[in-house]
Amino acid sequence: METALYLLPVTLGDTPHAKVLPQYNIEIIKEIRHFIVEDIRSARRFLRQADPQFDIDGSTFFELNKHTSPNDIAGYLAPLTQGKPMGVISEAGCPAVADPGADVVAIAQRKGLKVVPLVGPSSIILSVMASGFNGQSFAFHGYLPIKPDERARKIKQLEQRVYAEEQTQLFIETPYRNGKMIEDIIKNCRPQTKLCIAANLTCPDEFVRTRTVKDWRGKVPDLSKIPCIFLLYK
Repeated sequence: METALYLLPVTLGDTPHAKVLPQYNIEIIKEIRHFIVEDIRSARRFLRQADPQFDIDGSTFFELNKHTSPNDIAGYLAPLTQGKPMGVISEAGCPAVADPGADVVAIAQRKGLKVVPLVGPSSIILSVMASGFNGQSFAFHGYLPIKPDERARKIKQLEQRVYAEEQTQLFIETPYRNGKMIEDIIKNCRPQTKLCIAANLTCPDEFVRTRTVKDWRGKVPDLSKIPCIFLLYK
């Protein structure tokens, strides 16, 4: 197996692996024993699901999240520099996209180490595909400000970019605040602006719907505990 830092996508929810992950990914996973992960418990669960015979106890896990110090991150790639393949696993979807794994990938690139991204589900790409919005030009902004006045200002700024640049604008929210996010979008955007809400992508109860802000009023489902991504366009 080639020595490299393999970026290993995981499912976006309780979706069967075979539905969204190629068998090639599983074969790669079987050969790796050193992993950089966002959460050790969920990573171990993912590996067991990918390969019930996987040697969890014989594997090494380095935890990488927003609390990890830069000094620790720099040492995580030691096995890779010694010729051992390593894997990066996020909590959901593709690692290093809106994910702390990007930090270790940046270090690997600076050191001239080989990085191999593997195929898997991305809520950003899937939602753009299903929205009917501009897929030639789009921008993902992650989480918007929490303070009401700052959030309102940011939503209006993103809407302005939709009309000025004809660019699709994407952002996310913590699931328990989804309802408030939708309220703020409806309150601050023009009635004719289009809003796509994509929830639980790839899961059995997947929900993707595009309507104008005006048409969303009074028709918003309860998405309070569901991972969502929001898209704005004209």
